[in-house]
Amino acid sequence: MVQIKTVGVIGAGQMGAGIAHVCALGGYDVLLHDVRADRIEAARTAVSKNMARQVAKGIVTQADMDAALARIAPAAELQLVGQVDLAIEAATEDEEVKKTILKALSPHLGKDTILASNTSSISITRLAAATDRPDRFIGLHFMNPVPLMNLVEIIRGIATGPETYETAVAFAQSLGKTTSNAEDFPAFIVNRILVPMINEAIYTLYEGVGTVEAIDTAMRLGANHPMGPLELGDFIGLDTVLSIMNVLHEGLADSKYRPCPLLVKYVEAGWLGRKTGRGFYDYRGETPVPTR
Repeated sequence: MVQIKTVGVIGAGQMGAGIAHVCALGGYDVLLHDVRADRIEAARTAVSKNMARQVAKGIVTQADMDAALARIAPAAELQLVGQVDLAIEAATEDEEVKKTILKALSPHLGKDTILASNTSSISITRLAAATDRPDRFIGLHFMNPVPLMNLVEIIRGIATGPETYETAVAFAQSLGKTTSNAEDFPAFIVNRILVPMINEAIYTLYEGVGTVEAIDTAMRLGANHPMGPLELGDFIGLDTVLSIMNVLHEGLADSKYRPCPLLVKYVEAGWLGRKTGRGFYDYRGETPVPTR
């Protein structure tokens, strides 16, 4: 098995920052890249704030935090990520964007470097085919928020080699995560079950069965969910929810996965949830207020 010492993270959004956070705390040197330099700095600031919360709660010591932050370095150019033992793509949930990144990165990688994608729904086999190393390509699907969620889904493509799989599992477990193996079908396990539930909640709103508040209260108290499905959709990002539903609908050709027209409308309006200030709730005031 390849020994992982350095990790590259491509994409400095919420997921990329979270992955960098847990890798650095796990003792790995991290190179963080994004097409926009300001996002890298914003991600490092977010990691610092989130680690400070862990210190305040006694989860992490101040010394561990200081050491972890020192392990995260910016990589202004994509080719710099080629130096690492494991490169994790954590860009937006768009297949063409991911393929473009993987094709551009491949020529700069060492022959033993493992490539992984944090995709939450897209075929690992198809993404692997865009690289020069399908046998050394795997899906490492971290859950959001990465520092708090214990699961990593491990997804093998048709060409993923056994050593790549074993290395990926050992790596995820070294971060204190529990791994779950998923076959390479659209949306894997968690999102195959979770996102259609969110879509169904949006249909329930669309059809007037209940209000935003009624639906979320019903699922929190009636199903003991920590967060209502519409609030959860806002947290994930409604653009990501729509993308996953489209992958399911196209990949499985089943009408039960048809994205709700109201979800499409919200995304078209740019109301993507917490990250844009409005989704099924308006987050611009002190307290979130339902938008319907």
